[in-house]
Amino acid sequence: MAERNDISGLLAFIGREGDWRERLQDVVAEHLIPALEEFELDQEGLADLLGEQWTGVLWGCGFEDFLGQRYEDGNIVDLYLKRRGWKETALNRAYFAALRDAPVSLYEVSNVQPGTSMTLRDLLSDAAPVTVKEISATRTLKQWDRIAVRVVPERDHHVISGALLPFRAETVDFLISGLRDALKLKKRDALRLTRDQLLTCAPIFTTAWLFIEIDRALTPAQPQFTNSDGDDVLFHDLRYLFASGVTQRAVAERLDRVKGFLPQGPKLWSWLAERKGRGGKAGYGIMLDTQMEGVTVLGSMELKGKALLVTVNSTERADKVRKLIRDAAGDLLRSHLTTIRTVDQMRADQQRDRPSEEVEEIPPDIARQLMRDHMDKHYRETLDAPIPALGSKSPRQAVHTAAGREKVIDWLKLLENHSARHDEGPITEYDFSWMWAELGLEEHRM
Repeated sequence: MAERNDISGLLAFIGREGDWRERLQDVVAEHLIPALEEFELDQEGLADLLGEQWTGVLWGCGFEDFLGQRYEDGNIVDLYLKRRGWKETALNRAYFAALRDAPVSLYEVSNVQPGTSMTLRDLLSDAAPVTVKEISATRTLKQWDRIAVRVVPERDHHVISGALLPFRAETVDFLISGLRDALKLKKRDALRLTRDQLLTCAPIFTTAWLFIEIDRALTPAQPQFTNSDGDDVLFHDLRYLFASGVTQRAVAERLDRVKGFLPQGPKLWSWLAERKGRGGKAGYGIMLDTQMEGVTVLGSMELKGKALLVTVNSTERADKVRKLIRDAAGDLLRSHLTTIRTVDQMRADQQRDRPSEEVEEIPPDIARQLMRDHMDKHYRETLDAPIPALGSKSPRQAVHTAAGREKVIDWLKLLENHSARHDEGPITEYDFSWMWAELGLEEHRM
């Protein structure tokens, strides 16, 4: 493996040949300049922004593209092998020739065996998935990651090239848009590229990655939280004081009559969404909501002393619950006081309110089992809950159509990938195979 990674002889040869050295610089510039000009950066500023570790990878994207370029006077790999190939090992000669002809493409990662191998599925062609032998990348890549790289045949197996770019979901979208524009495809045209098209479009992969990564580095994104209605999460705590002479029993009797207010005790209610006919709108970001037997909990209400306390997680739900309470018990209550908290403020309040005394630590094995049980329960309820990404249909409903199945597959991959990228522990180790099986999608997980 080390032999075919030794490009020192080839680089020295390029450095001695003026025209070829300039051509290499031109190809590398084609990969970098569009993003550098857009964000008004130079290469030194790019390294400072993204980190030195990416400098070599980005240069490698241009270098590998250059190896496949054919000019009027030939190709650099052909020329090098003809003049200096006798100095290289047979493995190196074969690797250079294979890398010259290998196009970059977008691959989906699966069946990762850390330190050994992984399976790559080309998302831009109908080629069969291929297993590649790889040591370092398989120690960091996770199930369903997307990467831009070149797959190179080597003897009786495949390897990947040295320039590998991990693609986020938004980078994939940006790349696909760029490829469609470059190839002048219509919306209905399938994005399936030939080898020659992929070779021609190589700089677009690097540019797409740079545009997203530079933008994220310049403007670090804060996590966006939404509820199942697609509303931005902003916790509203409403406090209604009783009117003079009003008792808790009188207010409780009124609240018991409201459709959707489910009593959880003599002084506590959960506000539930309707089981059927709930449309909802797709939202972006991390969804925060609670489910009760497959139904979304929209808020909670509690009687404390001479006050009614109401908590919801969005401005829109606050407006709706105010109207419901006003219609049901407005004559029993005074005007309310509203406190608004962000997700970070809510977390800070919860942290501050925790008891300061030490609690007995739960044994790790029991903690893991409790977490697995909790995740099992959560995901079993989720299979019957409306999901914004599925057009507010439940996964069980969505799989009944071809388009719905594709959305569910993407949703499952996203869940599994996010879980795999979590810190070590029960979440990282969670086995999602039962969800694929329950939805009849096992064959799409291979």
